Amino acid sequence: MHAIVISEPGDPDVLSWEEVPDPVPASGEVLVDIAASAVNRADINQRQGSYPPPPGAPEYPGLECSGRVAALGPDTEDSGWSVGDEVCVLLSGGGYAERVAVPAGQLLPIPRGVSLAEAAALPEVACTVWSNVFMVGALRPGETLLVHGGGSGIGTFAIQLARARGARVITTAGSEEKLARCRELGADVTINYREEEFATRVKEETGGAGADVILDIMGGSYLESNVRSLAVNGRLVIIGLMGGRSAELDLGRMLVKRLSVHATTLRARPTEEKAAIVSEVVEHVWPLLEKGAIRPIVDRTMELPDAAEAHRIMESSAHVGKIVLTR
Repeated sequence: MHAIVISEPGDPDVLSWEEVPDPVPASGEVLVDIAASAVNRADINQRQGSYPPPPGAPEYPGLECSGRVAALGPDTEDSGWSVGDEVCVLLSGGGYAERVAVPAGQLLPIPRGVSLAEAAALPEVACTVWSNVFMVGALRPGETLLVHGGGSGIGTFAIQLARARGARVITTAGSEEKLARCRELGADVTINYREEEFATRVKEETGGAGADVILDIMGGSYLESNVRSLAVNGRLVIIGLMGGRSAELDLGRMLVKRLSVHATTLRARPTEEKAAIVSEVVEHVWPLLEKGAIRPIVDRTMELPDAAEAHRIMESSAHVGKIVLTR
């Protein structure tokens, strides 16, 4: 088969479309013919050498894909999947390729009304948002969610899902165009982080109370402001470190307001944990997709061998939602 290979850590030019060995499904795995994949920030980090795949994962980038089941590996007779089934897949790596072997529990059906290419943009964002905002952050109807990076794939999905489940949504983004798109997707309040300090605005928009849950991709640079933005009993969930990995934490403020801070990743979780998240996503999120309450936001579709250009676009932040790569 062919796959996007990272020749060495570096800029997008280190990505190339090359012939590589075909994957062979191990026990409990399914072989998938890939129709499309999608670009995630983690792919850029992997290309730059700062986010290697976990042990046993394919070395090629790509944390999600869609396609068709090509073969069932050993011990998958009771998996519920058959050769020819159309699926989308949560991966630990290997999505930028023609085929991938993946544990059967990480396959999801294509939601009704969603195309096979669009479905490639769903697994990583759906599993990330559900596991962090609802499983970890325990966002409830009537509460307020603050989402940083509202124009990203994660952000556009989090806005929609939180609104669909009865929460109020505040989001930050870096341009008026992106803020307008966030409002179209259901954001109640939008904040241009380049022009105003978000913690002050969050307090104003919540009558001084603050946000109940914050989904953060920045890490260190936002930590102090995030803590100030939280309501009593608030939950901060950090899923990215674009703003650095360390900062000072005001424990006194946390004690008084009974706050909690969670830092999580999805990629390196055990297979059983990923399967449990996938199961919850199919149960709770897929019905909302099928009735049109939420939808995948695809900025553009490009050919898989053009992954380098797709990375350049993502690094420029000139997109809203997901960049999909098709074969």
